[in-house]
Amino acid sequence: MPDVIILGLGPAGISAALYTARAGLDTLILGRENGALSKTDKVENYYGFENPISGHELLQNGVAQARRVGASIIEEDVVGITYDGEFTVSTAAQEYRAPYLVLATGTQRRTPKLTGLKEFEGRGVSYCAVCDAFFYRKKNVAVLGAGEYALHEAKELLPLAASVTILTDGAEPETEFPPEMTVETRKLDALFGDSVLRGVRFADGTELAEDGVFVALGVAGSIDFARKLGVETNGTAIVVDEQRQTNLPGLYAAGDCIGGLLQISKAVCDGAIAGTSIVKAFRQRAK
Repeated sequence: MPDVIILGLGPAGISAALYTARAGLDTLILGRENGALSKTDKVENYYGFENPISGHELLQNGVAQARRVGASIIEEDVVGITYDGEFTVSTAAQEYRAPYLVLATGTQRRTPKLTGLKEFEGRGVSYCAVCDAFFYRKKNVAVLGAGEYALHEAKELLPLAASVTILTDGAEPETEFPPEMTVETRKLDALFGDSVLRGVRFADGTELAEDGVFVALGVAGSIDFARKLGVETNGTAIVVDEQRQTNLPGLYAAGDCIGGLLQISKAVCDGAIAGTSIVKAFRQRAK
């Protein structure tokens, strides 16, 4: 079992790993290179590079550096996290467990452009099946998404809901959904209702009655996991103290997901603070 699990292969996550791994903590990094930096053509405002460097190359250098100091890196998408005094992190393939966890997957800049989505938040639209499944017992619900994250959320709903429908919004399913779930691949037009959500309307004009829609597009980000764990947030930012620790013991966050200046230098600083804070907490715990 690792001493610390870090979610994110970006500057914040790698920076945290450099400090924990060099201090002798068994460090596991989970994630993929799919953030905004990986798509950046030229980075010219980061210290130490005379000439521009691509975001992809900068990320690859960081990953190689983390491996060199002893961190383990597994390229898997995380679909769920639970906490019982320690953290269990689930991917599609397996589970990993550790007493310390760092959320450093950046911010999700892509949100579905769907009429009614914002209007029905808290009134039929949810972003957390673990949190809200109880309120949809014996009701018809849908999950908006097409991948492993959507499957994970749908599995949370299946034992309680009357029916679970997967809405891919025109995309091809990225994973296999069990036969108990209906997969609807038509393009969506809007969510409709009155004081609460009543259903979804497809681009062809037909409608499907639903009591709830759970949004699980793409892969889960740090803010998604924070909310599921009951961690304090402020809008789209995770609230942390000066040590980059959240209000949940052992859980730290770093980089864009805690808000502030969305720059590489700031993410590296956050990661360094989170990493050194975990090393200090680990050694105090071991006494």
